[in-house]
Amino acid sequence: MNTTNNQTEKCIDVCNSLLAGEISAVETYDIAIKKFGGHPTIGRLTQIRDEHSNAVSKLRQNVVSMGGEPKEGSGLWGATTKTIQHTANLFGKESALESLQTGEKHGQNEYQDALGNEDVLADCKSLIQDELLPKVNSNILTLEQLEDQVD
Repeated sequence: MNTTNNQTEKCIDVCNSLLAGEISAVETYDIAIKKFGGHPTIGRLTQIRDEHSNAVSKLRQNVVSMGGEPKEGSGLWGATTKTIQHTANLFGKESALESLQTGEKHGQNEYQDALGNEDVLADCKSLIQDELLPKVNSNILTLEQLEDQVD
């Protein structure tokens, strides 16, 4: 395998890992949204969940464009985050929001690591830098604001 193909394979692996994280985020927001029922914050949480769903689509398209097979599930990380979110929901809305923030910060770190990874191709880095990471950064700020609004 030549260097270019090897780099593409490594980039696909990184993007699939990011994809699993985004799938996990969608699943976790679905759990949290149930906790908030008719609370005014539900609209914003749904919007963040939809942004993560959009990121899933973009990362899947990205993997396919490199000739890879996109991940279908969230894997072990997803199972772990869903368990954490269910537990946080038991302790109340503020705890649920804190758990979502922790997940967003983990995603932020994963994207930043990908940007620093020399195996990640320039097109992938552009997607992360220009679209995906700014959304995560915005989500963190939104969740901090929502924490101040919950009972």
